[in-house]
Amino acid sequence: MSQIDYQAIGERLRAYRIGMQLNADQVAEQLDISRAAVYRLELGKIVKLETLERLAELLKVSLTSLLGSDTEYFDNALGYFERMRQLEARSVSIQSYFDPFSYLLTSPQYSELFKTMLDEARPNEFDARQDAMQVQVLEILNERKAIFSKQKFEVQSIISLRQIERYLHIGLVGRLDLPPSVRMERALLARREVEHLIDKIGTAGSRSSVFLIDEILPSATFQIFQQPHASYVAVSPYRLGELPNIHTGIASVTSSPEVVQMYRNMTRGLLERAHTGAAAKRELVRLLAKL
Repeated sequence: MSQIDYQAIGERLRAYRIGMQLNADQVAEQLDISRAAVYRLELGKIVKLETLERLAELLKVSLTSLLGSDTEYFDNALGYFERMRQLEARSVSIQSYFDPFSYLLTSPQYSELFKTMLDEARPNEFDARQDAMQVQVLEILNERKAIFSKQKFEVQSIISLRQIERYLHIGLVGRLDLPPSVRMERALLARREVEHLIDKIGTAGSRSSVFLIDEILPSATFQIFQQPHASYVAVSPYRLGELPNIHTGIASVTSSPEVVQMYRNMTRGLLERAHTGAAAKRELVRLLAKL
């Protein structure tokens, strides 16, 4: 029992609750416990297994996932990005791959641009609940970005040069049937984001390193979180660049040693083949000049 990470259980509870768009009062009412008890649970102050079982049923997850002995699955970006925030807060180092590159490396103006792209990509049949989820996702992403600027963990960000090229061609759009003048403006804004990325590479005092690889990489993104006493791999279908998607797909988080090692092996090969530092800057500058 002493080896159980109660804080991690509480964090999973919070992530799943947020993903279900439930507040503490709603959970307390459905379980017939106090709101204070819900907050204690999310702080890792676990008392009864029966309460955990009832919570797992309410949140529509397995008890083993809640306890961390099985893969955690998230069927929406809201719960998943909250889980990312939690894992980042406890990590000493992170290796990540995003398409085209991490939201955390974007400019201060990107948040509003991303909201515009999400609105453009919004299907007509979306209801108020899905709209509310989109607002909450943006809040969590921006909170993570603010924390990232004060980060204490080391980050190695893998970026595909070929996917940056596509990003520049398409521009910051939520759909492709926009007027030509808008498409041209959005292409220029994408170029501005790449220029911002170039400026960030090799910044003095930064704990973030960019590794640029001249290959097409998988559409599913991943992060490897190294914590003092545990390692996790998170895999996501959600897209935060051009033609964004935060509403469809299943993300996962696992601490399986076999899975973590497989991702570490793959990442090691990518890092060995990648450009970094001044060489990465030159490749991106060359790409901008070509386009």
